[in-house]
Amino acid sequence: MLIAHITDTHITLPGALAYGKVDTAALLRRCVDELLALDPAPELIVHTGDLVDRGAADEYAHLRAIVAPLKAPLLAIPGNHDERAAMRAAFAAEGYLPHQGHLQFTLEYGGLRIVGLDTLVPGQGGGELCGDRLAWLEGALSAAPRLPTLVLMHHPPFATGIAHMDRIGLRGVEGFAAIMRRHEEVEAVLCGHVHRTIHARVGGRAAMIGPSPAHQVVLDLRPTGPSAFRLEPPGYMLHHWHDGELVSYAAVTGDWPGPYPFFDAAGKLL
Repeated sequence: MLIAHITDTHITLPGALAYGKVDTAALLRRCVDELLALDPAPELIVHTGDLVDRGAADEYAHLRAIVAPLKAPLLAIPGNHDERAAMRAAFAAEGYLPHQGHLQFTLEYGGLRIVGLDTLVPGQGGGELCGDRLAWLEGALSAAPRLPTLVLMHHPPFATGIAHMDRIGLRGVEGFAAIMRRHEEVEAVLCGHVHRTIHARVGGRAAMIGPSPAHQVVLDLRPTGPSAFRLEPPGYMLHHWHDGELVSYAAVTGDWPGPYPFFDAAGKLL
């Protein structure tokens, strides 16, 4: 199974620019076009939060219109820019989000369990895994302890070294890591929030942040680095689950030169 992973799309109201600079709608349309052109096509698309910029119902309507051409199912969990009630209403027809409480779910696709985890704290940039959410996660994983699993969450459960993002990071990391140590069936934890491709291990499990199809957070590892973004090449991730192995790829979107051959018609290296 091939899974496309997008995150931090920050869709605004039609015609508005995120932070007065970024046309997130146009960038997401480009990402959708490239996902539709993939061969083989993704069988599932996951979104790890910050779907929209301010949590407004009209922003979710704008997002739904942009992603409507996608043929694969789309599963999404909230980020700190999302609003639970508006997001719940926007995705009600798909039926995978609960009718109340945290926006969490467990589904199975192609021999993989997908666990969506809600780290949102309304009104805050940082996230939290409270006792209730950790208990829910433990129960969801324990229900089928040998089933290969991907966990989706917005806030990464590790410090990235990008100080201003770590200051609005995740509370409850210790409890999460303890659960990961008990559940070897977790193949990977897929995250967002930091708008960069970053890999780590948490409780012995692979954890990775995907890039944004829009703007990227500046890679600045100074403790006093300012909060800033850069219009670097946008992107997404692909995760290939095959024969019990997960292989992950970072992809960039955009009109780049190529592809060019390595060899000429006679098979000689150019």
